[in-house]
Amino acid sequence: MGGEDTGDSGAGERLLEDLLTQSTLHAAILDAMGHDLASGLTTSVALAGCRNARRAGAGLLDLVGTIDQALAQWLPDKFCTGILTQLDLASGVFRWCNCGRPPPVLIRDGRVVDRALERAAQPPMGLPARFSDDPRAVHEMPLEPGDRVLLYTDGVTEARTAGGGEFGMDRFTDSIILASAAGELAAESLRRLIHSILDSEDSDLRDDATMLLIEWWPPAAKPAQPAAHMG
Repeated sequence: MGGEDTGDSGAGERLLEDLLTQSTLHAAILDAMGHDLASGLTTSVALAGCRNARRAGAGLLDLVGTIDQALAQWLPDKFCTGILTQLDLASGVFRWCNCGRPPPVLIRDGRVVDRALERAAQPPMGLPARFSDDPRAVHEMPLEPGDRVLLYTDGVTEARTAGGGEFGMDRFTDSIILASAAGELAAESLRRLIHSILDSEDSDLRDDATMLLIEWWPPAAKPAQPAAHMG
């Protein structure tokens, strides 16, 4: 797994979290609204709730519920978007709960599988979610060996071009394909993806841009230690 943060949060309002156990990879992106100290505090409370629930063996629904409750209790006027995931290392089943973030991107055989992981949006974590009529939902999909899942924040696709338009999902998808074409390890593919965006002459990041790349191989076939790469 690999990840990179290409923005300057200034107050720690956005956070990447991952934990690898013998059976499961847990990974999450948490992003509180705003760029001030209160936003950093919101992320800290969300992270504490996440870790406490995980230690207690909570599933994704209970984990998100714990964060909802913690934010509603301690910071009722704040909320936090996020996507929380679990990957079963033996079976390759990928499970996720998306709370107000862009949907994950599935990369298979070097190509983006269009809308493969796109599901109905859910509210951010915190007090607003506790008043929502829609229950939280956990989605799952079995991955194939070598599949990659990319999580990202909308600061990537909302980067501005020289002409004033957005970098956009189409350009982002093209960048993913180019970065994956060489068949390199996930960490190197993510590095290429980041630089293809940052080095573009007509892209201008206006918000925090964070990416997390997960690659799965079955234990008997994996070419290297499974990892999550953050950017």
